[in-house]
Amino acid sequence: MRICADVGGSFVDIAMVDADASIHHRAKFPTPTRDWNGFVDIFRQFQALHADKMTEGDAISLAFAGLPAPDNGRIISANIECTHGRRLANDLSQELGRPVFVINDADAFVLGEARLGVAKGHRRVLGVILGTGVGGGVIEDGKVVTGIHGIGGEWGHGQVIIPSPKAPDATPLFQCGCGRMGCLDTIGSARGLERLHHFLHGKTATSKDITHGFVSGEIHAVATVSYFTDILAGVLSVVLNTIPATIVPVGGGLSNSTELIAEIDRKVRASMLDAPEQPILAVTMLGGDAGLLGAYFAAD
Repeated sequence: MRICADVGGSFVDIAMVDADASIHHRAKFPTPTRDWNGFVDIFRQFQALHADKMTEGDAISLAFAGLPAPDNGRIISANIECTHGRRLANDLSQELGRPVFVINDADAFVLGEARLGVAKGHRRVLGVILGTGVGGGVIEDGKVVTGIHGIGGEWGHGQVIIPSPKAPDATPLFQCGCGRMGCLDTIGSARGLERLHHFLHGKTATSKDITHGFVSGEIHAVATVSYFTDILAGVLSVVLNTIPATIVPVGGGLSNSTELIAEIDRKVRASMLDAPEQPILAVTMLGGDAGLLGAYFAAD
């Protein structure tokens, strides 16, 4: 059995995963974002508790909210400061005495869905996450596709909102966490949907309230979601015209609104050069298990 964990900025979701990809002994702990020793202790204590279920060579595998560089494994993480700049797999392996594998959490999500979830059987998969941020990953023939710095499928970054020189204040241009201005992430995420709603209507509402309002026909929510989906679908259709995936698993909090995902799907297919007749966006089948299972497969 392997210890697998889905490590985010708020919680570490950790479990034992067996050879059948079944999840056992699951636990959840707050992420000690600034305390390396506290971070290591979560894994050390979980390993000690379940040592009788593991052999000497069994690995620990992490789906991680950060980017591990392919050449040296150093982590870029904005949310988990105690790991930033560390060779996380190497450092954690030395602490725990076991092989450690680290995969980006968005890549893990897509890998899980491609191996066991809604994208099983598809050769080329583009997965997207619409949650606190906009993320994603690309799978080709069952393998994660990344560039030389470990980046792949990050369709939420790069400026897509550009203010008009005639009316710059009429454009929803916001600072992105990556340091750029006008990234899709600034309006295409759950927080971005809320930010956009306030920009358009001067109203404060949660993303859940906005999506519920869209479904019920509330005028301001409908207007916000219409603009939101226009931009999101436009960018996604460009990506799909470039990377001809045959399915797009969708995760993150916004995927809970099937009506919202259906609206994005409709607009995406309308903008694709080779538009499929059937829906191409598909809500996650594995849900909250996708990251853990993707971490498990990353260690194969």
